[in-house]
Amino acid sequence: MLHYYGETMKRKSRKLFDLKRREPSREEYPSILIVSEGENTEPSYFRQFRLTTAEVIPLGIGYNTMSLVNKAIELRDKKVGTSHEYNQVWCVFDKDDYSDDQYNSAIFKATQNDVKVAYSNQSFEYWLLLHLKDHQGGALHRDNYNKEINNLLPQNVKYDGKGSKLVSADLFKHLLSKDLKTGKTLQELAIRRAKKLHQLKDSYYDSFAKQESMTTVYKLVEELLKFC
Repeated sequence: MLHYYGETMKRKSRKLFDLKRREPSREEYPSILIVSEGENTEPSYFRQFRLTTAEVIPLGIGYNTMSLVNKAIELRDKKVGTSHEYNQVWCVFDKDDYSDDQYNSAIFKATQNDVKVAYSNQSFEYWLLLHLKDHQGGALHRDNYNKEINNLLPQNVKYDGKGSKLVSADLFKHLLSKDLKTGKTLQELAIRRAKKLHQLKDSYYDSFAKQESMTTVYKLVEELLKFC
């Protein structure tokens, strides 16, 4: 729920409009918990959606895919029955160098415990790349993402994938800009491309770990866009 005015303004508003029939209040925004393994890229990206009821918690080093899911479940369960209960819980993690079993098991456990997963194979930066390029989903090592992304960005916008790994305000703004050929925003194109790859990989591979290159970050983005 977003609050823009202080108590004084609220009292004045009541005096001005107490004789008028009030408009139905806007549907309350859901409380969304986003737990990410990454400490820089993912938080700096998701926090720019400006949904005040979305809480982004970067856990960082020391958490693998399974322990990340376990922590998300723990954080959710602590709020159950309180006024701060989460409506949705998401885990954001990458395949990286985790074993196939670690990766698959974490996704299965999350699903079984009503935790949604925005997973990427190999890493989150693949989601950024899909804004800029209609990549066909072939194997692409994550060490190459930074170069691929920056080669496709305008000169005044950069992604420091070898350093800070932050999604800057300028980069985020560019990801929302329009593609001149299609008239679609780069974000819309990324969602379309990610969906297509997800469907393709799902039809070929039962193992999530074998679905390279792809990402389901688009699912979380679509959810956030409903309330932004």
